[in-house]
Amino acid sequence: MNSPAVRKPRPQFRNIHISQILQYKLPPPGMVSILHRVSGALLFLTLPLILWLFERSLLSESTYDRLQMTLSHWLMKLVLLALAWAFIHHLVAGVRFLLIDLDVGVDKPTARGSALAVFAVSLPLTLLVAAWLFGAFR
Repeated sequence: MNSPAVRKPRPQFRNIHISQILQYKLPPPGMVSILHRVSGALLFLTLPLILWLFERSLLSESTYDRLQMTLSHWLMKLVLLALAWAFIHHLVAGVRFLLIDLDVGVDKPTARGSALAVFAVSLPLTLLVAAWLFGAFR
């Protein structure tokens, strides 16, 4: 006589709607991964604008002065801060992902720690850029 077969629990399908996203807690490695993609997309999409601004700054002294005056507005400083965050976060998280590609820190506790380290490095550096942009060092 055979014992009854032990049934494995079926995998759960979590149909997460927009209203439920705030209730779902994403672990730090997942958050770093999503923000790495967001920062990369932001850098990619704004690259033509950055190159155009750089080109305008090299045309003449008067266009440079106008560009400097435009970029001194608080709204433009926020845009520059967002771009600075995107660059810093993408760089630091990219180093993390390169190490993961080399099989360094792939276990769960180390991956969590390295994800938190990305935030511990990128956020203070972004705050330093914000302090510089908004005149704390002048």
